Amino acid sequence: MKPDTPLARVPRDQLPAHMQPAWDGALKMHGDTTFTEVFGNAPHIYDWYLNDFYKKVFYGGRIPIKVVELVRLRLANIHGCAFCNRSDTVAALKAGITKAQIDALPNYAYGPFSAQEKAALELADVMVLTNPKGHITPTVYARAKQHFSDGELVELGVIMAVLCGMAKMIFAYDLVEKEDTCPFIPKAAV
Repeated sequence: MKPDTPLARVPRDQLPAHMQPAWDGALKMHGDTTFTEVFGNAPHIYDWYLNDFYKKVFYGGRIPIKVVELVRLRLANIHGCAFCNRSDTVAALKAGITKAQIDALPNYAYGPFSAQEKAALELADVMVLTNPKGHITPTVYARAKQHFSDGELVELGVIMAVLCGMAKMIFAYDLVEKEDTCPFIPKAAV
């Protein structure tokens, strides 16, 4: 379902120069530039998201990039964000995640994942928006603790919190294409 945001869109030629390549990339990959155009209203927020979150935390933190990409793709799959799933799949493959792993994400407990990857994916299931009462039980913590320090668990939790928060924002503001299975399609749109 294509986005129909009520927010103003900033045309490509009026976007800051550093945002125009993102507009071009979104058009090429998704055929839709809504996200970039709306963020053109607040370039400083766009810059924070790309530079401070993605460059410094997501890609610059202590968690292996393959693990972070798996978690991001798992969240996008459950949330039903078509826009995110396309982009995140490309990034996952680039990070070394195999097509077999991507296909196995719905049943990751039985899939071709390391114990560390399974622990991170289990944490993603705790954090996902569709699990509002998600809680790290002693069992989940014990499995995660075998592979991550408490500092890394904080880092991974913040990464997932930002990703889930952004998912909620882009769904609420109708900035991205959603899959038919997306649990966040407004009732009026169904």
